[in-house]
Amino acid sequence: MKIRRIHDWDLDYGAARALQDELAGRLVREPLPGGVRLVAGADMAFSRRAGLFFAAVIVIDTQNMETVEVRHAVRESTFPYIPGLLSFREGPVVLDAFAQVENTPDAVIFDGQGIAHPRRLGLAAHVGLWLGVPTVGCAKSRLIGEHGEPGRRKGSRAELRDGDERIGVVLRTRTDVKPVFVSPGHRADIETSAELVLRCCTRYRLPEPTRRAHNEVGRLKRDYMERAGR
Repeated sequence: MKIRRIHDWDLDYGAARALQDELAGRLVREPLPGGVRLVAGADMAFSRRAGLFFAAVIVIDTQNMETVEVRHAVRESTFPYIPGLLSFREGPVVLDAFAQVENTPDAVIFDGQGIAHPRRLGLAAHVGLWLGVPTVGCAKSRLIGEHGEPGRRKGSRAELRDGDERIGVVLRTRTDVKPVFVSPGHRADIETSAELVLRCCTRYRLPEPTRRAHNEVGRLKRDYMERAGR
């Protein structure tokens, strides 16, 4: 998969924050294209003991929910942990995994935030600019914003707002199960992002692409640490 290099990663705090403001202005808000079939899921894990980040990308054919491709990456951590700048820690390793992908997805769902971020540049938005394909954030918890409680039935949703701005939806993906927090990344909008996440949910709370990526990156981390004797 072709990756667009749009900036350096080795930045200090001030430069990283300023870059976030600039990149947020480049995001395109538009409905997801029709006919989305291949959907990738991406997730990361971190080993504090080893100082390593692990990433897994899984491409799924949503017509039959079969896995088409699985890619991994492992990389040392270089950017410090700073709330609001996590994509500078996680972005490089997930891009290493995407660089190996042969079946370019029609859209990507990240286990993380899109524009539901203090500077409107969560991981799904930030990495989306590098990938150039439509991206969606589907997080298990809220980072910012206020919302009501969605209805208890699958498909129910409530607006996620930051002041006067609508930044996402709180989406119930299974009846009587905790909702997820969906926000568009790049080349996506709120409504079609929520529709894609819901379409990719089967028997579980999380959409299949990120659920499988989560399981895969956990396995990758365990196997790597066992081989390393850590």
